[in-house]
Amino acid sequence: MEYRRLGASGFTVPVLSFGTGTFGGKGDFFAAWGSTDVDEARRLVDICIDAGVTMFDSADIYSGGASESVLGGAIKGRRDQVLISTKATFRSGDGANQVGSSRFHLINAIDAALRRLGTDYIDLFQLHGFDALTPVEETLSTLDDLMRAGKVRYTGVSNFSGWHLMKSLAAADRHGYPRYVANQTYYSLIGRDYESELMPLGLDQGVGAVVWSPLGWGRLTGKLRRGQPLPATSRLHETADMGPPVQDEALYRVVDALDVIAAETGKSIPQIALNWLLQRPTVSTVVIGARNEEQLRQNLGAVGWNLDADQVAKLDEASAFTPVYPYWHQKGFSERNPDPVPASAKRR
Repeated sequence: MEYRRLGASGFTVPVLSFGTGTFGGKGDFFAAWGSTDVDEARRLVDICIDAGVTMFDSADIYSGGASESVLGGAIKGRRDQVLISTKATFRSGDGANQVGSSRFHLINAIDAALRRLGTDYIDLFQLHGFDALTPVEETLSTLDDLMRAGKVRYTGVSNFSGWHLMKSLAAADRHGYPRYVANQTYYSLIGRDYESELMPLGLDQGVGAVVWSPLGWGRLTGKLRRGQPLPATSRLHETADMGPPVQDEALYRVVDALDVIAAETGKSIPQIALNWLLQRPTVSTVVIGARNEEQLRQNLGAVGWNLDADQVAKLDEASAFTPVYPYWHQKGFSERNPDPVPASAKRR
């Protein structure tokens, strides 16, 4: 397993982390992902630890907290062997203050997460989304207090736009609060919007990408093909409209390129898609998920080798996209505004 620093921090994380969205299976949405119980989770954690995948990602809204509870049961007795990443901000109850990034909600949310996880500290805590109704100074000062209390060690964000993140970083610098070192972000071969603004921001400000849904919401598993129906067991039957959008032809163009490279390398489509991400700027760790041991072992095969430059270029070309303004305009002035994305990624 390869390990990288998380952003500009001194904190080191494995390049693959395990996402626990499949743990618990509470509610229609998460039941479509999976319903792993504690015994099954313990076996998956065993495999992860043996492979060096020591960071496990969750959130308070995953199965209404059941994901954190199952994870807590699976790591019981070996907390010192793992890193825990979790999130809060989205609504977690009916109360008026059971949502957002206010001092009230964050303190309660983190205390509840600690109880469910069976631990007294969280290695990486991330705001699950931006709260425009709470001053960023209130949020940052609360996280500072929680870090000083030893309940949280590093902080990050998720699903922020560029100005959300930059406003928060500037406020942290102005008031002397700890800076966010992680951005848990959607990024995949069929979803490269991250590259337009958030990647350059991450490079400039030292914020590492923690990539969620690296297989494009289950579309890059190798089971989707042009002109064929969805597999019977695909979670896309229930959740396609809730995940990142992609046009069919854009998807199949990428799948065609992946098929060619799979034949060249002997690697699976998911392994190739994950390996491509691991070669992108700012990426600190990629969150993989699995319903079972077979899927997990397949995803673990994404490390220990690298696509060659020609193969990366083929995938860059197949997945290239036209950025929104002003990013397409800025690409014409790279002399003074260099593009962090490799030159092989040509704009369509």
